[in-house]
Amino acid sequence: MAKFLAELLGCTLPEKGASPMFEDKMPQTSPFPAMYGSNVYNKNLYKAKEEDYEGLYYHENNLVSGSLEALIEHLVPTVAYYPDRTYIFTFLLSSRLFIHPYELMSKVCHLCVDQQRLTDPQADKARVRKIAPKILQLLTEWTETFPYDFRDERMMKSLKELTHRLSTGDELYRKAVQQMTQTLIRKLTTLSQYEEALAKINSSVTDRLTVLKTKPQSIQRDILTICSDPFTLAQQLTHIELERLSYIGPEEFIQAFVQKDPLDNDKRCFSDHKKASNLEAYVEWFNRLSYLVATEICMPVKKKHRARVIEFFIDVARECFNIGNFNSLMAIITGMNMSPVSRLKKTWGKVKTAKFDILEHQMDPSSNFYNYRTALRGATQRSITAHSSREKIVIPFFSLLIKDIYFLNEGCANRLPNGHVNLEKFWELAKQVMEFMTWKKVECPFDRDRKILQYLLTAPVFSEDALYLASYESEGPENNMEKDRWKSLRSSLLNRT
Repeated sequence: MAKFLAELLGCTLPEKGASPMFEDKMPQTSPFPAMYGSNVYNKNLYKAKEEDYEGLYYHENNLVSGSLEALIEHLVPTVAYYPDRTYIFTFLLSSRLFIHPYELMSKVCHLCVDQQRLTDPQADKARVRKIAPKILQLLTEWTETFPYDFRDERMMKSLKELTHRLSTGDELYRKAVQQMTQTLIRKLTTLSQYEEALAKINSSVTDRLTVLKTKPQSIQRDILTICSDPFTLAQQLTHIELERLSYIGPEEFIQAFVQKDPLDNDKRCFSDHKKASNLEAYVEWFNRLSYLVATEICMPVKKKHRARVIEFFIDVARECFNIGNFNSLMAIITGMNMSPVSRLKKTWGKVKTAKFDILEHQMDPSSNFYNYRTALRGATQRSITAHSSREKIVIPFFSLLIKDIYFLNEGCANRLPNGHVNLEKFWELAKQVMEFMTWKKVECPFDRDRKILQYLLTAPVFSEDALYLASYESEGPENNMEKDRWKSLRSSLLNRT
C-alpha cells in the first residue's frame, strides 16, 4: 500500500519523455447535491433545542468540533431528534480515522437500545413506534452510502441484532428491515462479482512481447482493426471509466490515507483488511490505458501506420474531452508523452499536431492544473443543469482528485489540542468526496460494444523495456547511450525463455 501511495502521489502530467504515473414506506437518502450547499457547507447543523450534548463545540451555530463520544451520541436519533444528513455522511466518512466501523456500529446499537429502553419487555410500544423509523432511516443511510462497511461479519451481526429489536411484532418495520437487508446483500454480491471479474481479467493479460514470439506481427490485431471510429472508442472508454468509478466506496478515499490515532494507543483502524482495493484498481486502469496507447503506437513497423495511430488517439482524446471523460483523456496524453513514443521524431513529423497541442494545453499541469480545473468546473456545471444523461458525465482526472484529498487531509490536524475531533476539516473533506459520489452515480448512456471493451481490457501491452525496444526497432538509436540500451534490451528481452 505504501508503494502504491508513493507512486500515486508522485503523479502529475509527465513532460514528453517521462513514464506514466501511474413508494415510500421508509424515506430514502436524499440525492447528494441536495445534501450540501455550495457555500457554507454545514449551515443546517444548528444546535438542536431538544438535545444539548456535552462535548460538542459550535461556532456561529455551526458544529465545528467535539469529543468522539459526543459526536457518536450526536449521530444517534431520538424520538425528538434526527441528525442532519450532512452530519451523517461526514461523520460516517471520517469516523474511521478514529474508530473501526464495527466498533462505531456497536456503540450506536448500544445507545439506541439503552436510550430507548428497547430491552425492557414493558417498553412503551407507542414510543418504540416513534423511534423505530428514525433508527431504521439511519441504518438505511449507512447501508446505502457505505455498504462495504458491512462486509465485516461483526457489522452484520450488530445490524441484525438491532433491526430484530425494532421489527419484532410490527409487520411494517419487518418489511422495511427486509428491504434494507436485501438491498445491502445485492450490493455486496455485485461487488464480489466485480472483484472476481477484475481478477480474471488481470490474470488473462500478458506481455505483448510474449505474444509476438508466438504470433507473427502481420496477423496480430491492433486498435484500428477493432475500432476505427474515435467517437465510438471514446464512448467505450467512458463505459469502463464509469463502471470502475461506481465500485469505489467513498470511505476508500479516507482509508487509503488512514494514520495512527494518537489517542488510540497507536492502533491502526484498518490493519486487518485491504483498505482501498477498488481505488487501486482504478488507478491501475489508468496505467494500463497509458501503456496500451504507447504499445499501439510503437508496435507498427511502418512509419505511416504509426502516424495514423497517433492521429487516431488524438481524435479519441478530443472526444473524451467533449464527453467529460478527463481520466481517459489524461491517460491517452500520458501514453503519448512516454519517452519511447516521444522519441519517434520521424513518425511525429508526419502527424498534424495542432489538435494534440490544444489538448496538452487543456491538461497543462502548470498553476496547479488551472486549465483542467476550469474545464472540470464547466463540465460540472453542465452536469448540474443537464437534461440528458449524456450531459451528466463528469469523470475527473482521478489521480489529481486523490492528491487534492490527500493534501487536504495532511494539511489539517484530525484532532484539536484539546483532543476534540476537528469537524471543520472533515466538512471540507466530505464535500470533495460528495462531489465524486455525484459523478459516479451517472449511468453511461452509450451502447456497449463487447468486442471493443474486451480489447481495451485484455489486449496485451508492452512493458516499459519492451516499449523502448520496439521504439528503437522502429527508429534507430540516435546516440551512444541509446545504442547501449538497445543492445542490452535485445539481449535481455529477446532471449527470455
